[in-house]
Amino acid sequence: MTDSSLIADLSSRFPLTVPIPNPLSHPHLVSFADLTTEEDLLHNPENLRSWLSYIHQIKDRLVKSLPPASSTPSPEETLLGPLSSPAAREGLQHLVSIYERALAIFPTSYKLWKAYFLTRQSYVLGALTLEAAKARAEQAKRGAAFKTNVQEILEGAEDANQWIGGLDGVVGYEEWRALFATGERMLGWLPHLPVPWLLHLSMVLHPKCPAPFKRTYARRTFDRALRTLPPSLHGRVWGVYLRWAEMMGGEAGERVWRRFLKVDSSLTERHIAYLLDASPPRTLSAAKYLLLISRRASKNNFISSDGKSPYQLFVDFLELVERYAEDVGMDEEDTLKLQQERKMLQEEAHVDATRAEAGDDGEVGAEEGGPGIVEPASVAGRLMRIAGPPGKKEEAPAPEAYDPDTDPANPRQLDVEGIVERDGLAMYKDQAGRLWTGLATYWIKRGEFDRATRTFERGLAAVVTIRDFTQIFDAYAEFSETMISTLMDALADEDNLEDPDFDAEDTETELDERMKAFEELMDRRPFIVNEVLLRRNPNEVVEWEKRVALWADNDEKVVQTYLEAIETINPRKATGALYPVYVNFAKFYEEGGSRRDDGETGGEPDLEEARKVLEKATKVPYKNVDELAEVWCEWAELELRNENYDEAVRIMQRATNVPKNTKVDFYNDSLSPQARLFKSLKLWSFYSDLEESIGTVESTKAVYDKIMELKIANAQTIINYAGFLEENKYFEESFKVYERGIELFHFPVAFEIWNIYLSKFVKRYGGKKLERARDLFEQSLEDCPPKFCKPLYLMYAKLEEEHGLAKRAMGIYDRASTTVQETDRFEMFTIYIAKAAANFGLPATRPIYERAIEGLPDGETARMCRRFAQMERKLGEIDRARAIYAHASQFCDPRIVPDFWAEWNSFETVDTGSEDTFREMLRIKRAVQASYNTESSFIAAQTAAARKAAGTGNGTLPTDEAAATAKDAADPMANLERETATVGGMGVGAGGRKPAPSFVASTLKKTNENGIDESEAGADGEGEGGGEGGVVNPEAIDIEDDDL
Repeated sequence: MTDSSLIADLSSRFPLTVPIPNPLSHPHLVSFADLTTEEDLLHNPENLRSWLSYIHQIKDRLVKSLPPASSTPSPEETLLGPLSSPAAREGLQHLVSIYERALAIFPTSYKLWKAYFLTRQSYVLGALTLEAAKARAEQAKRGAAFKTNVQEILEGAEDANQWIGGLDGVVGYEEWRALFATGERMLGWLPHLPVPWLLHLSMVLHPKCPAPFKRTYARRTFDRALRTLPPSLHGRVWGVYLRWAEMMGGEAGERVWRRFLKVDSSLTERHIAYLLDASPPRTLSAAKYLLLISRRASKNNFISSDGKSPYQLFVDFLELVERYAEDVGMDEEDTLKLQQERKMLQEEAHVDATRAEAGDDGEVGAEEGGPGIVEPASVAGRLMRIAGPPGKKEEAPAPEAYDPDTDPANPRQLDVEGIVERDGLAMYKDQAGRLWTGLATYWIKRGEFDRATRTFERGLAAVVTIRDFTQIFDAYAEFSETMISTLMDALADEDNLEDPDFDAEDTETELDERMKAFEELMDRRPFIVNEVLLRRNPNEVVEWEKRVALWADNDEKVVQTYLEAIETINPRKATGALYPVYVNFAKFYEEGGSRRDDGETGGEPDLEEARKVLEKATKVPYKNVDELAEVWCEWAELELRNENYDEAVRIMQRATNVPKNTKVDFYNDSLSPQARLFKSLKLWSFYSDLEESIGTVESTKAVYDKIMELKIANAQTIINYAGFLEENKYFEESFKVYERGIELFHFPVAFEIWNIYLSKFVKRYGGKKLERARDLFEQSLEDCPPKFCKPLYLMYAKLEEEHGLAKRAMGIYDRASTTVQETDRFEMFTIYIAKAAANFGLPATRPIYERAIEGLPDGETARMCRRFAQMERKLGEIDRARAIYAHASQFCDPRIVPDFWAEWNSFETVDTGSEDTFREMLRIKRAVQASYNTESSFIAAQTAAARKAAGTGNGTLPTDEAAATAKDAADPMANLERETATVGGMGVGAGGRKPAPSFVASTLKKTNENGIDESEAGADGEGEGGGEGGVVNPEAIDIEDDDL
């Protein structure tokens, strides 16, 4: 059997359900087993449950009667799908008969219609795949939010509409038609429910759906669903509708997407991806969609589903334009024509706006109280106004104006250059580098290389950041290198040389021009960088100086740059000092132009032009007075360099001209620098130095006196004035200047002046004017803070020692020891004691030591006591020294100041102590340590001592020795007891240390009643009373070993 005959034979079997099968036309529909059920339904036809039970019973029977599916289906089974077996076809007729009878009784039953339609679909469309069934089950479980989410429905539509097999659309066209007719009947009875519409429309997604139902019918049915269902349910329809549009493609699918995106633009990015993946890609529509959403996103009217920013969306548009430059954008000629038209429209709009403004200016509004203007007392007869015009209602945002650049239906290509300038560079100024390079790349892709070059140049002339400049310059350089290498390869290709259409001369000329342009570009790089920085901040003085340096020996450009800088820089907003621009400009004229490599200038000096520049500089409103003062000083130095000394003096006289009103606040920035210049100490200091160099003594004194009169002098000025007078032998006048300075300033500035003044006075007169010198010293010490007294007291005492009385010197030292600040008192007492010992001997220092011990802080008192004790030991006063040690012990914690106790220990154990004094020292030591055993001090001392002892030797101690050392450091009292335990035997102490010092053995031998020498017994280490027969001293003090 041929294929055509087979198809004709199979087609003749359909339709199976038209007309509707019934027992009269199909006797096999009612079997003997169904008679009971049929009788029940005849008696009780309105019982829906009985009908559903009957249908379920028939379905179970049909499932059992169907033959098993073969692993290799025949052509008939492939074409007929589920209806390939007679049992399936009879079963379909049987079920249709029962469902139709039931629907005749229950025509509006949603449950019955759904079951019926799904049953019919299972025989025609085939069974759902496992993935599709699973996807539909998951969608059914999700809530209402999913059911109205178009994006999720669209993404799940493909997975949920997949079938196995199905009836061929050609062979079973009549059955497909009957199924669509049944769906229309269902929609007629249930028009406002979404599920019937979705079930009906899902058939058009089947791959075997007949062509008459797949396009026009499907589109119209989708439109009917949108018109019938309420707007809240449109999302469920649009998800399937958009899936159908993507499957169909073409103009119809694109129109469906346009309709939807006008309502909801959230899926624009998905549609753009679909357009680019299409075959062939629809790049123009995709580019217009991208431009549209980037504009909306910049106005906060669109949120990207991918989380992209407005700039990222615009960059995506630019990348798309770069990739498909020929398909998306206009050529250069159309672009220039469109730009000219737009320019003319803008000029016309500007003229109209100007005329409208002129007309408005001639009218008198109600606000100006014009005649004939009556304000209403109410609005719409209801709202009475208290004051002001009636309020206006908030108007809805105006709809977007039509723009062919964002209309995907408009076939006109894009003006890419205008779009990048308006929507990119004007909006994202911080990303200018990427946008300019993208625009240039677009022109390169179109082959418009000259236009690309001009675009690069425009970008370099417009950017204001180094990052953007680097992006554009690198791309420009790469483009130039590529062009040069391409031309060189073309010339090197022998095939091109043999081609008669190849013009080698023109290619070589173009290559030379490209190479020359590339070299000029590399040479211009520092200039372009400088221009970028100046565009970013035209008030950057340093960059203007760099620009002058870039021109090197081009005098004309240097002058032009200086003039441009002077005109451009706003003095009040200048970054950095402005005066160097004028000063260097004047030096340029003074030196006769730029210096060559050999150090010589190219022209003659032009002092007149230099003076004109500086004259102009003196009238500039600088940010501070110091800049103006520098200009005047530099002008004077210019005259000095050219040996115009009188002119230099006259310039400084002009600069320091004092106005009548001298009560001007120097720090008041609201006044101009010229009004405050006469109080500039920098200017007066230069003037005074100038007068000292080339003027007379009287003129110099006049300048200094003017400085003093204006009360702008500082300590350095006073010292310089006095030094100048001293150099010229005006000693008394110099001393008067010092005194005037002392009256002007307080301490600590006055201390420096006093120090110099007194040293100069003593050096000048020595002991000749001793009483006057004493008065000066007393005057300096009268109000001197303790912090600065020490040098003055030492200088005063030295004066008395050299030219006065030693007794007065001692009195000065005595005053100083109690007057200076606490940190200097110990040193002052030390000097006092040394001077007293040198002049009056050691015994005379005892009262000084006693005063020092009373007045010094605790830590320094202990140091002074040790020195006092050492002095007494030198004098042989052992008891006095011991008493001093005992007094100092209260300030010395044994754990913190071990040196003191070691010194006292040495004092008591060498040859000046005894057993009683040593024991007394130990007792005092214990008492002092107990007094310091407060919680904080004890822990701190213990920790510090342990750390110090444990770290001795940098960790090189043996393990046992280190542990013993750490243990002793942690408990110094126990350590001391262990040391004293070896006094009698001179053994080795804990940790291998030397034993505690022992007393000198007595030479007196004592024998007991048995004639045994007790001293020898003591020498053996048994000690007093060590044996049973020992002699006991009734007056001896019983001291346990632990106490030692």
